[in-house]
Amino acid sequence: MVRPITFEVEQWMDQYETTPGVLNVAETCASSISIDELTSLSGDKDAAAPFRTSTRLTYGPIWGSPELRRRVAELHTSGNNQPLNKENVIITQGGIGANFLTLFTLLGPSDHVICVYPTYQQLYSVPESLGAQVSLWKLRAENGFIPDCSELQGMSFNLLTSPWMIIINNPNNPSGILIPKAVLGEIVEFARARDIIVMSDEVYRPLFHQAIDSGAELPPPITSFGYNKTIVTGSMSKAWAMAGIRIGWIVTPSSEIMGDLAAARDYTTISVSQVDDQIATYALAAARGPLSQRNVRLAVHNLGILEAFINQHSSVCDWVRPNAGTTAFIRFKNKKGEPVDDVSFCLDLLQQTKILLVPGSKCFGSGSEDFAGYVRFGYVCETAVLEEALPKLAEYIKATLV
Repeated sequence: MVRPITFEVEQWMDQYETTPGVLNVAETCASSISIDELTSLSGDKDAAAPFRTSTRLTYGPIWGSPELRRRVAELHTSGNNQPLNKENVIITQGGIGANFLTLFTLLGPSDHVICVYPTYQQLYSVPESLGAQVSLWKLRAENGFIPDCSELQGMSFNLLTSPWMIIINNPNNPSGILIPKAVLGEIVEFARARDIIVMSDEVYRPLFHQAIDSGAELPPPITSFGYNKTIVTGSMSKAWAMAGIRIGWIVTPSSEIMGDLAAARDYTTISVSQVDDQIATYALAAARGPLSQRNVRLAVHNLGILEAFINQHSSVCDWVRPNAGTTAFIRFKNKKGEPVDDVSFCLDLLQQTKILLVPGSKCFGSGSEDFAGYVRFGYVCETAVLEEALPKLAEYIKATLV
């Protein structure tokens, strides 16, 4: 029996993001793109339209169209010593559907899961709701929010059951930090030696800030380490700025895992929208490079604006500077140098200024003291929204914290 657990960050967003006049710097998608903007980015002006109005609206291909699955496989094959193809991909209803299907299929009451923390609550609350035992692998600011692999050995023996799955989120939500390649390698080798599945939520891939430099070496997907029991989930929402088409995916080199996922998927989703599938295929075929560059440039530009704000107000706030994704995890302090009550801070800020942020302790902490004073800041919105919000935030903290 699945036991529902309140999904705090989604409840918070549902309740407050429609506030009239809201300045939404809690959103985690790169500034959303329209179909008109998407087609203008296409390098192939002779390419077919984003969707074909002549298509009969049947269920369509059950796993997703072969072309979309091939394009998604390409995203996770770069630098991969285990090349992937469409048979390694299944299309889902968004990234949240990909995560749920993976966890629902592979976990049960006898399993032990190690999950990084903080992260998107779904990644540890769904295993808990399925009866699995979950060990939270805490990411610490003093370690740059990078997982400490020396802790894995102790965590793997602190329960009666051996680990069945390690769950990471790379780039991380809410910190916006990448796990370095060397650390990913350590995680994979730990798992390989013990026959543990590694699931990596890579929904913010490939929004890597160093990609602004065309010669930069970009971090590899978890599926690139030659270990069969690796799984990637992703979507068109965050890094691709197209949350409205509700297209996500699961990628794994394991035909056995893929077969299990496909069998379980029959109970939840017959297929995805053919219209959504066609738009996603167009984006990844005709506009992939320009769309990615648009979002990376926006992230880097806006991060510079936010960094200047943090530096100017360093007496009352601090952070680990993000290097990927769309979010920052910022800690605010009161006049005594103590962490603010982040829930009260966010609610009062919204009431006084219409600025929407997400409180860290409520939406990313499993205990009342975890991530006290932290807020998640989504800065890859339209630059004009950020430029309007930050002066108002400055006035607010001057009146309440300084």
